[in-house]
Amino acid sequence: MNIDKLREELTEDEGCVFEIYLDHLGYPTFGIGHLIKESDPEHGQAVGTSVDKLRVHDCFEQDIQIVIGDCKKLYEDFDEYPEDVQRILANMMFNMGYTRLSKFKNMKKALDNKDFKQTSIEMADSRWATQVPNRANRLINRMKEAVYATDGWDTPNNTTLHS
Repeated sequence: MNIDKLREELTEDEGCVFEIYLDHLGYPTFGIGHLIKESDPEHGQAVGTSVDKLRVHDCFEQDIQIVIGDCKKLYEDFDEYPEDVQRILANMMFNMGYTRLSKFKNMKKALDNKDFKQTSIEMADSRWATQVPNRANRLINRMKEAVYATDGWDTPNNTTLHS
C-alpha cells in the first residue's frame, strides 16, 4: 500500500491541529486525529494546550501503523485487496477504530467475497455514513470504482458514481 498516499488522504480528512481539542464525540484529541490515551503525556492537559510538530508527526506515524495492523487483523485478505480498497479500509479504521469497524459484519462478508459493489452498499447503509457524510460518500464512491478496476473495466469518464 502506498503509505504516502494514505498519509495525504488522512491528513485531508482529519485536518491537522497543533493543540489539544475535543473531537466530534467530545474526546481530547490533537494532531491528525490522534485520540489522547492515558499513556500519552498530553493526557489530562487542558483543551488549547499546544502540541509540538514533531510530537504530532510521531503520533500520526504510530497511529498509521496501528491502523494497518488492525486492518490486517480484521480482514484476513487485506494485502490481496486492490490498493485503493486497502486505503479506503485504512481510512475507515483510522476514523472509527477496530471496535466500531468490526461491527460492519455485512461489509466484512462482502469484502471476504471480494464483492466491492456490495461492500459499497453496506458502507452506505450505516450510521457512519450519516455521521461523516462527506468523507463517507467519497470513500463509498471510491469503493464503487474498485468494482470497475477488479472487473477490468474503465471507470466511466466524468461520471459520478452514486449510491
